[in-house]
Amino acid sequence: MSRLTKLSRSVEGRAVIVTGAASGMGRATAHLFADEGAMVAVTDINAEGVETVTKEITDAGLRARGWQLDMASRDDIERVVGEVVQEFGRLDIVVNNAGFGAGAVIDADNFEEVWDKAHNAMLTGQVRMVRAALPHLRQSDAARIVNVASTEALGATPNIAPYTSAKHAVVGLTRSLAVDLGKEGITVNCICPGAVRTGITKDIPEEHKTKFVRRRVPLVRYADPEEVAQMTFNCCLPAMSYLNGAVIPVDGGLTIKNA
Repeated sequence: MSRLTKLSRSVEGRAVIVTGAASGMGRATAHLFADEGAMVAVTDINAEGVETVTKEITDAGLRARGWQLDMASRDDIERVVGEVVQEFGRLDIVVNNAGFGAGAVIDADNFEEVWDKAHNAMLTGQVRMVRAALPHLRQSDAARIVNVASTEALGATPNIAPYTSAKHAVVGLTRSLAVDLGKEGITVNCICPGAVRTGITKDIPEEHKTKFVRRRVPLVRYADPEEVAQMTFNCCLPAMSYLNGAVIPVDGGLTIKNA
């Protein structure tokens, strides 16, 4: 019996850049795309991590290549995008996942340094990546861009103003790009993860994690990185051709719980 539906849920043979792919959600995202037949550009500032994740994928008989990438460097971004297209012959999907904690408070002595670093890498870097990728995305019949923000983009936690403001701006960037690029059939969406077991949260004591989720998260647990990666992946399917400008919390219900 033939399928009744018309839209494809396959990314086989498509090329994807995943930033911040050496660990956590980025690593899970790279693995998921590779498992589903995509050609994966594993990129991260952590060269050792890039090598490890790329080897994990290729040892499984899947296609990936790694690049060290500093998202605060325009030259790095332009170089890597060019090399990815040269390697894979195409570029269909960009996942702007790279991020890090930035916790200087407003009166800290090194506030401007931390502020600039956070915004250059987590906001300006995303714009630069899209700009570099755009000529190639325009050649795809199902171009997808996913910007990863945070539930910090939907609220605020004390003493992390650089991180929170950058993530708020990513939401605004996503919506603007969705409007600008929608007429070309290029969709742009935003994922807002909540409490996830990643490098950013690994140093939080387990008892503090437990207390937090009991108070704030209806599912009463931290997420595994793949649970976020699955939503990112879904936003990139050819079938998701009418999802554009969406801001999607993947947070176990954190942002809808009043008390």
